Amino acid sequence: MDQPLDALARDVAELRAAWSGALPAFGMMDGPAQVEVAQMSDAGLVRVTDALARVRRDAEALLARVAAEVSTRSSAERPEGNLARAQGFHNPVRLIAASTGASRGEAAKLIAVGTATAERQTFDGARLPSRHPHVAAALASALIGIDAASTITSMLERVRVRADPGLADAAEAALVDLAARVPLDLLTRGVREAEARLDRDGVEPREEQLRDERSLTMREDSSGMVHLHARLDPETAAPIKAAIEAIVSDALRRREPASGPGPVVEDHRSIPQVQADALAAIARHALGCEQTLAPLAKATVVVRLDYDTLVEGLGHARIDGIDQPISATTARRLSADAELIPTVMGGDGVPLDLGRSARLFTRAQRIALAERDGGCASCGQNIAYVDAHHIRWWERDIGPTDLSNGVMLCSFCHQRIHRDGWEVCATRSEVWFTPPPHVDPAQTPRLGGRARFALPAFQPAA
Repeated sequence: MDQPLDALARDVAELRAAWSGALPAFGMMDGPAQVEVAQMSDAGLVRVTDALARVRRDAEALLARVAAEVSTRSSAERPEGNLARAQGFHNPVRLIAASTGASRGEAAKLIAVGTATAERQTFDGARLPSRHPHVAAALASALIGIDAASTITSMLERVRVRADPGLADAAEAALVDLAARVPLDLLTRGVREAEARLDRDGVEPREEQLRDERSLTMREDSSGMVHLHARLDPETAAPIKAAIEAIVSDALRRREPASGPGPVVEDHRSIPQVQADALAAIARHALGCEQTLAPLAKATVVVRLDYDTLVEGLGHARIDGIDQPISATTARRLSADAELIPTVMGGDGVPLDLGRSARLFTRAQRIALAERDGGCASCGQNIAYVDAHHIRWWERDIGPTDLSNGVMLCSFCHQRIHRDGWEVCATRSEVWFTPPPHVDPAQTPRLGGRARFALPAFQPAA
C-alpha cells in the first residue's frame, strides 16, 4: 500500500525526467530556471507542464488532508487544547492561510475538501469510508484538482439532506468523470445541472432567493465616471444579456475581413467597451427610437426544457447562455412571451420540429445546432459569440446546408480548424474533431459539442 508521500515522490521523479528530456542534448546554456525553460522543445515544454500540474494536484491533495487534520485539532471540544490558538491564530483557517500565503477563502476551501473526502471514524474506533468516495479517489490519484473537488463536494453537501442517496452517489461518479475531462468552467455547468436533478424541489426556492437578491446600483465617482453594478437572477438577466450580446456579436462580425472595401473608420474598441456602448444604444432606443435596432431583430432568448417538464410542470429548464437552471414554472412563463423561443427536447435529447434550409442556415437550424453544440463545439465559448459554419464548404465542397453539415464555432476555432486541417464529423446529436497528423500522429477523434460536458442520465446503483 502506498505511503502518503509515495505518489508525490513519483511525480517529482517524472518531472525530473520530463525536464531533462525537454532540454537539448548539446549546446545547453547554463543559467537560472527561466533560461532552461527557454531552451525546451515545444513537445518537451508541454510534457513538463503536464508533470508540474500533476505534482501540484498531488501536493494540494496532501495539503487538504493536512488542513482537515489541523481543523480537527483546532476544535473547541478537543481536550488536548486548540492547535490553532496554541500557534497564535484565531482559527484554523487563519493558520492555513498564513502557512500557504493564500487567502482565507482558499484556506477554507482546503479544509472543507479535506474534511469532505477524509475517512471517518466511529465512536468505537472503526474506520468508515469518506462521505464522497468518488471525489476522494480522484483527488488521491491526481485525476482532479482541489477546485474541482470543492465544486462537486460543496454542491453534494448542499443537497445531502434532500437528495436520494443512490442518485447522489451516481451523480458524484458522473461529475468526477466530467471533471477529469473538462476545465472548471464547463464542470460548473454540470454541477448546476446535477443539483437541479438531485433537488427538484429546491430549484424554485433557489430561484426565488436569487430574484430577491437582484439589484442595480449607480454612482458617479470623483472623475465623472458613472459606475453601474448589477446582480441579476437568470430570468431578469436573460433578455438583457441576449440584447447586449446581439449588438456585440454584430460589431465583431463587421470587423471580419470582407471581399469589398472595409469601413472608413476601424473599430478598435475592447469587448467591455462594445458592451458599454450596446447598453447605451438599447437605452437610447427605449427612450424614443421608433425603429428596431438591427442586431436586436435577430436576438433570441432560447429556453430549453425536456418534454416531460413541459407537460408535467415539474423539474427544471435552462436558458441558453446562462448556466443557472430555472424552474419549470419560470420556463413556462418565459415561453409564453412572444419574443422567446422554447426548444422542447425529445427523449434522446434531439431537438424536435426544427426546420431545414436549402441555402443558408435558418434561425431554427441555428437553434438546433446550438442545442447540440452548446456554444462553440470546439472550445465551449459562450453561445452568443459563435456562429453556424458549414463543415463541407458551400462553394468549394458543394456542402449542403443541413444539420449534419453544420457546426457552431467561435471565430478563433473556425480559423484554426480550417488552417490546421482538422476534420469535423457531425450527426444530429454529436460532433467529433479529428486532429491533423502534426497535432496527433494517431489522429484520434475527439468528442466536441455539448456531449463533451453534458451529464449523462444517472440512476442509483443496483
